[in-house]
Formats: sequence, C-alpha cells, structure tokens
Amino acid sequence: MIRILIVEDELPIANLIRLSLSKAGYTCDCVYDGAAAADQIAAQSYDLILLDVMLPEVDGFTLLEYIRPYEIPVIFLTAKNAVQDRVKGLRLGAEDYIVKPFEVLELLARVDVVLRRYHKNDAPITIAGLEIDPRSMQVRRDGMEIPLTRKEYDLLLLFARNPNIALYRETIYRRVWGGEFNFESKTVDLHVQRLRRKVGWEGHLRAIPKVGYRLEVTG
Repeated sequence: MIRILIVEDELPIANLIRLSLSKAGYTCDCVYDGAAAADQIAAQSYDLILLDVMLPEVDGFTLLEYIRPYEIPVIFLTAKNAVQDRVKGLRLGAEDYIVKPFEVLELLARVDVVLRRYHKNDAPITIAGLEIDPRSMQVRRDGMEIPLTRKEYDLLLLFARNPNIALYRETIYRRVWGGEFNFESKTVDLHVQRLRRKVGWEGHLRAIPKVGYRLEVTG
C-alpha cells in the first residue's frame, strides 16, 4: 500500500488531489500548513509527499529541508512558476516541480514516475480478476500467465493504475506510444480491443463515447 501525504492549504485543491489519488489506488492524508505537516511526517511513514510552497506557519522550501533526513521523495505542487523558484525547489532536493493549474492525469503520471524511481510502485496489483507483477511484467488470471506484448502490457498497467478514470485516447497514446496523437488513427482502439479479449476484461474496459476508455471496477 502506497501512502502519500498532501500538504496543501487550499482545501478544494487538496480534496481534488486526494480524490484523484485515492481513485488511482493510493492511500492519502492531507494537512493544511507546514507545522502540521512536520508533525504528521514525524508520526507516520510516507512513500511520497506532494508539497505546496506557499503554506501557513512553515513554507514548503523550509519544510523540504526538514523532510530531507527522512528520505521521502517530494513533488512540489505550487502556483509559484518563476524559473528561480523551480530551480530552488529542485536544488533543495525535490524530485519534480508541478505548476498549478495542472491536469490530474499529468499529476498521476508524475507520481507514478517518482514512485517507480524509488521502486515504491513495484508492488503486485490485483484488479478485475488479474494479478499484475510490475517487477517481472507478468500477468496472471487464475494462476495462468497471459502473454502480452510490451505495448499491451503498458496499456494494461495504465488502466490498472487509473481505475474508474476516463482516459482520453490522446492521453492513452501519449502515455503508451509517446508523440502526438493522430485523431484519425485507430491504434488505441485496436490495441484496447485486443487487450480486452486477451485478459478477459470485456465487462470492465468500457468505451466512453467521444472520450476514450475507462476500466470499471468496484470495491
């Protein structure tokens, strides 16, 4: 179980982040000022911290210096978009620096990258009847391995890590294939159809008209 601390003083933004990360399978706590964050970090272990810069009590840059001995990766999530602020945050040891406003899917992607960098996102995933091992890149249903191509596996992992979230075709293409999406291309649709059949997700991987696809799971 991946536990993430959100340090954000704007309640609507904190709730949006927490909801999005929770839907993606992460466990999240929120605090709303720097002093409370320091207390929470001392009391609870975290795999990642999302940190605003402009906070009451203790600002994010100062808090990062306090966090450093705990060796917890930090992503800054802030409205301070000046180059000197980004450079300062990265030089202080942040893994990434995201400027508000942001797209939820971009945030999820960057969280995933940092967690993989620290080998924190390698835990097996059990979802919609499948067992997925990110370390070995093996996929099983009822104990039987399902052979997938690399693109099929990347596509599967994208959906598995973003359950119940509608993913646009262009987002899927950028995350799995890279580059710009050609709206006349059927690459995403053909791969999704093949993946759906191979892993038995006919009842879970739904097409969303004029959007893309969503992996629907309960519980």
